[in-house]
Amino acid sequence: MSLARATTTCALLACCAAAPARAETLRARYGVSLMNLPLGVATLNGEFGPRYRLEAGTKLSGLASMVSNSRGGATAAGAVANGRVVPSAYATTATNSDTTRTVRMAQANGAATAVEIAPPFEEKPGRVALTEAHKQGVVDPLSALVMPGAVGPEACNRRLPVFDGYTRFDVTLSFKGVQQVRTQGYSGPVAVCAARYTPIAGHRPDRASTKFMAANKAMEVWLAPVGASGFVAPYRISVKTQIGTVVLDAQEFAIQ
Repeated sequence: MSLARATTTCALLACCAAAPARAETLRARYGVSLMNLPLGVATLNGEFGPRYRLEAGTKLSGLASMVSNSRGGATAAGAVANGRVVPSAYATTATNSDTTRTVRMAQANGAATAVEIAPPFEEKPGRVALTEAHKQGVVDPLSALVMPGAVGPEACNRRLPVFDGYTRFDVTLSFKGVQQVRTQGYSGPVAVCAARYTPIAGHRPDRASTKFMAANKAMEVWLAPVGASGFVAPYRISVKTQIGTVVLDAQEFAIQ
């Protein structure tokens, strides 16, 4: 698994979880490391309320940037209705030394209604076919960050049906406990969740990375409350990969 893919996987494993109380704005900055070696930074800025909007980004730095100039960004927007997230739009751009690829997705009533990928992915044999049914009852990767809830078991005990425009997978979270943390902008409890990845469609089941991630039990997400909004957001994410453990750890978690 590449560093860029590992970092993206970390972001997808983050989730949010009592109905929203009031709108809040979050500004979060994370240090990204591999086996305790700093790789760069990731950011998450969002507005949480009856409607939500998120912006996320990653950028490698230092020695990591000499090996790979990978970077990426994503945006998502939608509403919260009847205690669930209803996404409306998602876009992401990822750049490495070879290419820049953009994915745009329109969504309505829990379904992906239109997807544009430029340039398109090369069709490869052995990929599990993606059908229209796989695009129903799903959330995009960033909208998986705005599920209502509170610090405790309800933040963790859930299954996230994720569709990123070309693959469909589940992220299942389970409650492990509560930790006390402290960083710039936040001091208090976080919910600690174990995470598991289940590929559904769009993947190649014979790939070593797919098999590794499906069997991977060394994944963890810590979730912190976003003020009085009734949401939680990722504070720390740890994912074991084939090249070592990638960690995103909050250096700033500020509510405005």
